[in-house]
Amino acid sequence: MSLFKARDWWSAVLGEGEEFDQGCLCVGDVDNSGSGHDKVVVGSYMGMLRIFSPHASKSSEEVPADAQLLEVQLQNAIIQVELGKFVSCSDLLHLAVLHPRKLSVFSISGTAGNVEHGDQYQLKLVYEHNLQRTACSMTHGTFGGVSGHHSLCVQSMDGMLMFFEQESYSFGRFLPGFLLPGPLVYNPRTDSFLTVSSARQLESYKYETLAVATEAETRQDQDLSVNSGGKRLTPDWVFVLGEQALEVCVPSFSHSSSFIFILGERNLYCLRDNGQIHFMKKLEFNPSCFLPYASVRDGTTNLLLCNHTNMLLVYQDVTLKWAAQLPFVPVATRLANFPELKGVVTSLSSDGHLLCSYMGTDPSFFSTPKVDAREADYEQVEAEMKRLQKLIREATRTQDILPKSMTDEDLTVKVAVSSSMDDPSQALIPDIDGLLIPSITVQVKLKANSVIQTSKLTVSIQPPLAVTQDQFILEPMDIGSSTSVKFSAFLNGRYLPADLKGEITVSYNSPTGVPKILQSTFTLPLALVCVPSSPAKTTKFKITLDTNQAPVQLSSIFSEFSIKSEDKDGNSLAFQFLPGPKVTLLASKTSQRYRIQSDSFEDMWLVAKELVRRFDQYFSKLGVKDFKKSFSGPLPLQEYFLSVDHHFQLRVSAKQYQDLLSEQAVQFRAIQRRLLTRFKDKTPAPLQNLDTLLDTTYNQVMALADAAEENHTQLEEAFVRLRGSTQLLVLLLSLSQGLTPEQTAILEATLLPLLQDTPQLGWEESCDAAVSHLLRTCLSRSPKDQATSLAHTGAQILGLPRDTDRLKRHISLLCDRIAKGGRLTLASEANVQVPAQVQHLAAPGGIEPIPEVSGDGEDLPQEATKFIKKKHSVKKVRKDKKEESKESSEASVKEGEAADEPRKEKKETKKEPKKDSSSKEKKESSKEKKERDRDKEGKEASKELGDKKVSKKPSAKVKEKKKEPEASED
Repeated sequence: MSLFKARDWWSAVLGEGEEFDQGCLCVGDVDNSGSGHDKVVVGSYMGMLRIFSPHASKSSEEVPADAQLLEVQLQNAIIQVELGKFVSCSDLLHLAVLHPRKLSVFSISGTAGNVEHGDQYQLKLVYEHNLQRTACSMTHGTFGGVSGHHSLCVQSMDGMLMFFEQESYSFGRFLPGFLLPGPLVYNPRTDSFLTVSSARQLESYKYETLAVATEAETRQDQDLSVNSGGKRLTPDWVFVLGEQALEVCVPSFSHSSSFIFILGERNLYCLRDNGQIHFMKKLEFNPSCFLPYASVRDGTTNLLLCNHTNMLLVYQDVTLKWAAQLPFVPVATRLANFPELKGVVTSLSSDGHLLCSYMGTDPSFFSTPKVDAREADYEQVEAEMKRLQKLIREATRTQDILPKSMTDEDLTVKVAVSSSMDDPSQALIPDIDGLLIPSITVQVKLKANSVIQTSKLTVSIQPPLAVTQDQFILEPMDIGSSTSVKFSAFLNGRYLPADLKGEITVSYNSPTGVPKILQSTFTLPLALVCVPSSPAKTTKFKITLDTNQAPVQLSSIFSEFSIKSEDKDGNSLAFQFLPGPKVTLLASKTSQRYRIQSDSFEDMWLVAKELVRRFDQYFSKLGVKDFKKSFSGPLPLQEYFLSVDHHFQLRVSAKQYQDLLSEQAVQFRAIQRRLLTRFKDKTPAPLQNLDTLLDTTYNQVMALADAAEENHTQLEEAFVRLRGSTQLLVLLLSLSQGLTPEQTAILEATLLPLLQDTPQLGWEESCDAAVSHLLRTCLSRSPKDQATSLAHTGAQILGLPRDTDRLKRHISLLCDRIAKGGRLTLASEANVQVPAQVQHLAAPGGIEPIPEVSGDGEDLPQEATKFIKKKHSVKKVRKDKKEESKESSEASVKEGEAADEPRKEKKETKKEPKKDSSSKEKKESSKEKKERDRDKEGKEASKELGDKKVSKKPSAKVKEKKKEPEASED
């Protein structure tokens, strides 16, 4: 079939930036001229009401000036327009306009003009109804069989049908089981209302049933008031559609007077008035609107069906008769009669294109022009092919859930930290042990590259650091405009933070309405938490760092601290932290070593991190490219484990406090119930010291709550100290082994899997699971052991451990494996080839798969024997002495045991075929002998045969197992 364009008879573009929908188009003799010619009424969501009288244009103008009869700006958005006899004392047609909270009825009158300006039309309000609920749609008709005038029914967004008889309000009813509003239409033949519910089914309610149903003011009242005056509202019949309906239409022409048409998202339905299906057509496109109209053939109905591919299709029942192309996607279509032409298709788009067209037979003569043959530049094509292949590889390699950020952002964020401290300080705590607490100003500048309506800025910082204001609501920004906010950061606790970094998060909506987030980090200076002091000669903990460059004076590295330092040579510096600990930094005069020493292990982390960072910055400015730093001493694991034990003990105490509080709360409630029973008793009885017991229990509960609160505060401090000591251990391990930044990031994520403790999940169990995973995968002794451990890996339930011995052994083993050359990587699991003997190990969940047999049936007994004899052989084979001594130091890690099992199984499976082949005849002879001796001899013979039976029981099982695959194979 050839596709033809719809012939453009008259068109107009309505407004700019306005929106239209299904109910915004209406056709009829709105001014009651009596000529039989229709006018087009269009309302928009912006409140514009327009009336047109289209006619053929003889000039080159797109929209003739005399085609528009009226244009009025109403105060509220127009949801739907309808024509009908809505005034009780008049038989003329009036215009009903539905607003979100108002229903208005207007009369349109025209006055003949005596000059060249033409006729004048006026819009006059007849009456209006203020709606108590937000309206969604409306329908009209002769409700109750009353002829001569029309009534209105408005459907609200919460499922209430409000009925109006001209100027008066009749009643309101709630639809049962309502969730979202659907199409609503009135069927005058059965005096019923049709709607599509959220259950995706067509429901029919008679007007009489609605009138006598239960009166309710709210949906809850409708559900509860069953025993009141009316009846519960139920539909007369229901038809399940299985999809949401776009439109429902009941044609009023005679030869199709018993049909109901429903346009679904993928199907077209035609039902009879009693709910029985007449026909259904499956659509191969996404429809937008439809309109049934009279057919020239009896017993059939024509339909105009528009879809989202700009097509106008004409169907006769289910047969496609014509197809025409439209310049837009219509949301509403009507048929109208105009003076020059009858049966004009009037279509309206969502952005205000109004078109009056008819079916034409002029095809589109557009053809694709021929492309000039040009010689291809093969070098350019090959370069482009390489570039595209590179993009494809990058796209397949990075499997990110979130999309990549665009190069040009809508908003630019820059953070600047002041070079000097605030004067006066903005800190909440004035001093700690006589040391004044300073504060520093941070300025955030934002520049908009597009229009930003609403944005919010959030500041996050590590405890116990705090800021004067952590949230900012920003004003709307235009293109090119900029704004800035300021806040001060300071120390707000009596312990050191684990990190001096902060993060700025800006959330905003793009001009298209997409929510976006920008993040930027900043680093606070070390001088915010410490002051210069005199060096300490004797300390408890010491760390020595080596470099490959000449010794550097510390005064050139820490210039802001050397000014107030007492050491004039520049070989030593002391940092007195505000919470109390002191850290001394010493530089050797002859060698290239630097020592960090303090009485607190975790407090050396900030100085060590700052020293490494400033070394990199200092030598990069000098142009030194081969600068290296290292740590050659033993790892301070024992000092690190002190922080681990302290944190764990506080977690155990928190659990004990929680249990004690639960017990005391149960006792407190039990005493309260006893007292309440005594007080309610009519005959007073002695309290028997229950009041004293209640006061004592209450005091115990309060004391436990205070102790739990104090323990929680100490736990937060201990976790921050644990983070500092863990980061110091990661730094020393990376310096000693020369780890890359990627490997250091993996190690840090393993040892610091949490940013804070929670009652459900703590640091110990999370760190133990992460370390165990590395030991089983990339840090295992061999690829064979790694594959074995991966095969045995199952789900692990994390919980508070009994002690920290297992965790400390795993961390020690992790450091030992890395020191011996272990490679930290996340892609190791995918690169390991699973050995053949490991492929048949137990699958996750403890279920052993049945081995598949390929080839002839002769190999079947040997494979089955291997599979069954695993369990018996593993128990009997002893461990090798060399393996046992090697695994004694690593008894806590289970991958060693998992790695030994395949070796034992391999040895046993090699011996099985010989034993199996030699014992076939013995099994058969033992059976016959057993049956013969059971009848002849007594208990002694049966006992001996019983012993033989026990000794040959495994081989008998092998025979039975061998028969099962053979039977299944046959």
